[in-house]
Amino acid sequence: MHLKDDYRQRGLRKKLVDLLRQKGISDERVLAAINKVPRHFFFDTALLQHAYQDKAFPIGEGQTISQPYTVAFQSQLLRVKPGDKILEIGTGSGYQACVLLEMGATVYTIEYNRKLYEGTRDFLPGIGYEPYFFYGDGSKGLAAKAPYDKIIVTAAAPVVPDELIKQLKTGGILVIPVGDLEKQQMLKITKVSESQVQTDEYDYFSFVPLKGERGWEK
Repeated sequence: MHLKDDYRQRGLRKKLVDLLRQKGISDERVLAAINKVPRHFFFDTALLQHAYQDKAFPIGEGQTISQPYTVAFQSQLLRVKPGDKILEIGTGSGYQACVLLEMGATVYTIEYNRKLYEGTRDFLPGIGYEPYFFYGDGSKGLAAKAPYDKIIVTAAAPVVPDELIKQLKTGGILVIPVGDLEKQQMLKITKVSESQVQTDEYDYFSFVPLKGERGWEK
């Protein structure tokens, strides 16, 4: 693992941020967070040239580190405020969690794959990021720590799990990609009251499948 953040890496990160701005990301706090998180720390030394390209990259276990644009897009929809209590479903590499932490959120993150969970739980604190890690079926949320200000799902869901709406505070936001295994539409669901939600629809993306009882694979 390459854990040096030098001027070259910082320069590449700034170029990535400029590209995200050109692609329509306008939340300056999201861009500032992406400018701070050393994405190359998540890559093997042999693959460093890929770290600041705007593309997803395999991290093993059939999972990927998300494309920076996707991370920025979801983070922007969340409207993160400092102090927000956020549940992330699908820890994966941990990169998305780091961006949310840089934005001042308290992050609870749950991962279905034990090997990924253990690897990320051991790795992130060493580079200065400490969300609350959980291993389990995130398709049902994390009721023990609810309610949340925001929930972000970083895998393709076949439907919106009711449990996630229940675990949101009134006024809270759920960002989730919903569709088939080929492509999913990004949804922002705002919990207007205990019985009412507002759904906004955005672009199509391609995520790895959400696993678990409310996902694609049990």
